[in-house]
Amino acid sequence: MTEYKSDLLRLLSERGHIHQLTDAAGLDALACEGIVTAYNGYDATAPSLHVGNLASVMLLRRLQQAGHRPIALMGGGTTKIGDPSGKDESRKLLTTAMIAANIAGIAQVFHRLLDFGDGPTGAVMVNNDDWLQGLGYIDLLRSVGPHFTVNRMLTFDSVKTRLDREQPLTFLEFNYMILQAYDFRELALRHGCRLQLGGSDQWGNIVNGIELTRRMNGIELFGLTTPLLTTADGAKMGKSVNGAVWLNEEMLPGYDFWQYWRNVDDRDVGRFLRLFTDMPLDEIARLEALAGSEINAAKIVLANAVTTLVRGAEAARAAEATAAATFAGGGLGQDLPVLMVGAEGIGVIDALIGLGFAASRGEAKRLIAGGGARLDGAAITDDGHHVMLAGGEARLSAGKKKHGILRGA
Repeated sequence: MTEYKSDLLRLLSERGHIHQLTDAAGLDALACEGIVTAYNGYDATAPSLHVGNLASVMLLRRLQQAGHRPIALMGGGTTKIGDPSGKDESRKLLTTAMIAANIAGIAQVFHRLLDFGDGPTGAVMVNNDDWLQGLGYIDLLRSVGPHFTVNRMLTFDSVKTRLDREQPLTFLEFNYMILQAYDFRELALRHGCRLQLGGSDQWGNIVNGIELTRRMNGIELFGLTTPLLTTADGAKMGKSVNGAVWLNEEMLPGYDFWQYWRNVDDRDVGRFLRLFTDMPLDEIARLEALAGSEINAAKIVLANAVTTLVRGAEAARAAEATAAATFAGGGLGQDLPVLMVGAEGIGVIDALIGLGFAASRGEAKRLIAGGGARLDGAAITDDGHHVMLAGGEARLSAGKKKHGILRGA
């Protein structure tokens, strides 16, 4: 592990946040001299960020913990184009109203994890539509365009991947890297921002911004990326069987969010505790050294710590209590997902789909045929089974880890 002099890079290194640095010695020296302002950008393509975004949000939190100033850049302007990085197909274009609503939803997690006070290290939230919307296209091309060559732009992974797979890359998307570079320059001029943070797939875009600002304004900027986050079995971080693991409560119930962390691979516990919690490193070392069934205690600590950070302490308490009632006592935890059922009852296949335990009737039938569906603990053997509740409730389970409540109206 590289020895850094600044508290900032030491903290990021110890926690496992660093993948690439454009100039490690230069940034280390800058962080020793005084407060560094840094940003990360988030396009508003959905009403919430997901677990895959959490590492970059934690980067901003670590920055502030080390005595520096974070900027959360909302991509109100760039969302109108769409970042092609890591995407096989073009994103659907959103309306201005949809983008504004998404930004309002995304902002929630930042107000939980960052301090937006007025002090010198107080976090700042800005929207790149403030400057991108007013740019005249010809003026932008004349001032910024000469600093980009199509030859080099075609070498970037975000472009090459799409072309190699013979998927269309629109000219609109092709301009995205120019606008992200322009964002870095604009934040440097407006806010004294010297550092851009991002995932490893943003390396090329970050370097573009550094080079553009150096050529146009002679300002030295820096870039830092986090490792590509995958689970121990190679899956992309932030995805579950039922889709994205959203950070906002209205997009994913608290119990499901808590369960995502409770069910991580044993090999991921220590790494995730370092990345996604503020727990002391010596305590993390103790927890990740637990063996056998004892590692489950560490997973509960992880689930509680992350849920408390992102959703609040009450959400963590409720989720743990539900898990205890569901798994230990065999009861009906109060925080489980609920599907309301009318007096006519419901078919078990429709119930599995309604609770999100199966994406289709075929998947539900396979679950039942494999013995993975249970009603109040008893295996369901008939995929035509009809559940009548008469005002009561029952627990429907899919496998060992997914449980929901069917509640009679």
